[in-house]
Amino acid sequence: MASNRQIKAKASAITLTSVMLLGLLAGCGGNNGNSAAGNKDGNAANSGNAANTAPDTSPLNMTFFSSDPNPNWTGMQDEVGKVLTEKTGVTLEAEFAVGDPGQKVALIAASGEYPDLISAKTDISKLVDAGAMLDLTDLIEKHAPNIKKVLGEEGLKRSRYSDDDHAIYAIPTYAGVDNKYFDAGGGFELQHRAVKEAGYPEIKTVKDFENVIKAYLEKHPTDENGNKNIGLTLNADDWYMYITVTNPAFITTGSPDDGEYAIDIDTQEVTYHFRRPAEKEYFRWLNHMNDIGLLDPESFVQKYDQYKAKIATGRVIGLIDQDWGYGDGERALKAEGKLDQGYGHYPVTLSEEYKEASFWPTGFMGGNGIGISVDAEDPVRAIKFLDYLASDEGQVLINWGIEGKHYNVVDGKRVIPEDVNDRKYNDSTNFQKETGLGNVGSNYALLSAHYGDGVLDPTGSYYTTRFPEQVTAGYNAVEKETLAAYKANTWKDLFPKEEEFKVKPWGAAWNITIPGDSEIVVLDNKLKDITWKRIPEAILSKPADFDKVWDAYMAELDKAGVEKAEDLREELVKQRVKLWNE
Repeated sequence: MASNRQIKAKASAITLTSVMLLGLLAGCGGNNGNSAAGNKDGNAANSGNAANTAPDTSPLNMTFFSSDPNPNWTGMQDEVGKVLTEKTGVTLEAEFAVGDPGQKVALIAASGEYPDLISAKTDISKLVDAGAMLDLTDLIEKHAPNIKKVLGEEGLKRSRYSDDDHAIYAIPTYAGVDNKYFDAGGGFELQHRAVKEAGYPEIKTVKDFENVIKAYLEKHPTDENGNKNIGLTLNADDWYMYITVTNPAFITTGSPDDGEYAIDIDTQEVTYHFRRPAEKEYFRWLNHMNDIGLLDPESFVQKYDQYKAKIATGRVIGLIDQDWGYGDGERALKAEGKLDQGYGHYPVTLSEEYKEASFWPTGFMGGNGIGISVDAEDPVRAIKFLDYLASDEGQVLINWGIEGKHYNVVDGKRVIPEDVNDRKYNDSTNFQKETGLGNVGSNYALLSAHYGDGVLDPTGSYYTTRFPEQVTAGYNAVEKETLAAYKANTWKDLFPKEEEFKVKPWGAAWNITIPGDSEIVVLDNKLKDITWKRIPEAILSKPADFDKVWDAYMAELDKAGVEKAEDLREELVKQRVKLWNE
């Protein structure tokens, strides 16, 4: 495997040398300019170009593939997108994954024809093994001063591909540098009206959560139109299974998010997380919820759109999800003024012996991000486009928008007008399509390196719009009422704090790239297929049969090679720790 990758890396290096030579020649002719449009510091760092050469903003269309879905993409015809094109000359012809992104990436790798820019998450190994990705190390050094500045020495180190291949094939974009969390977007969710009617009780355990739902449905079995209210619904459509069905099993039992594996913080011993005894009891609780009629019977057959549409009716009392997952449904309720049918976030655990692990710190994770393929028409223009996004000007644009339209400067600080802020939070789907800005970041935030929440720019304003004052300003009256009842300013105030945990030296295991020819890929798929069949079966079984179903599930995992998968994953975790700390 290593020798094959080295051969392809050499081929990529030859291609890169050629395109950079062409870029330098073009620069001498005056066609390529600043490293970052609008960044005065970019000129001096751009070797081969005169300091006063204007940036190249001639029209350039680049193709782009992302493993993430993006239903609100406008083809850069939103307000921010148009400014980006004006500043850089670049437009993106984008394709976003539908269904299994890994299969799509594999098809791209096999095709031999690659988009200019690719964000493939951990599936980038398929493209690296195919020789599809450029090593960006030299491009960043010569043409991307802003990316270098944002990532710093540690970030660049954590961008390296693997222990035996230190090339940078992707600029980390899924983690903001020096990010601080100021709010919670996950946990367990309950409608504000149900919590209020229950007298704002303590909501710490699954039993507390269950009691609020049960009490509300006993008084309000139907809505005003006679339609049956729903206690708890889950979204098991494709990869959303992870978010609302399986991930909560480890979060509620004191283990942080490392994908499908639990990792000991001290020894780095790896366990397929479903084999933890505590998680069996979590799924037994879901089985109990189904048995007493509080779990939506359509949880494992409904499609994502049906899930969101159901939430939009206001009939769903409880959720276990992330706000970006159910947000469209909640936003529809807010648009209708049904604020008490929106949701609060609660740090629920299986029992009080566990500490909810949503905010277990990872440090800067590096890893997943955006790369430039060997088929890119102009890699220098491509890296300069990404560098503009990483510039102070670029980051303000993609996070705050356009001065005078989306924000004003008051006493030297950026301020979002009340009417804009209201639309941003309560009509956010339309707002995002129109402006290119979103609730957290924007359409464009995952295209380049960027600072996280809580980082100040040279003017003394935050780079992002996610900071304490702005978070609380985004809450509506009912949200503020609920939080006040719990003596909290934000939902995060209810959760265990980062400093209560040790920082994970490997970041997050789901962020570790798996070599394309590793046996882990096959083993993980086998384990996933078994788990996605057996977990719903266990939840929907008769309580008397739960243990029998679970035992059969565990035996099937053993037969499929779960222990070997754990050993191989542990090896990768330890390699990551070595790579980041050597």
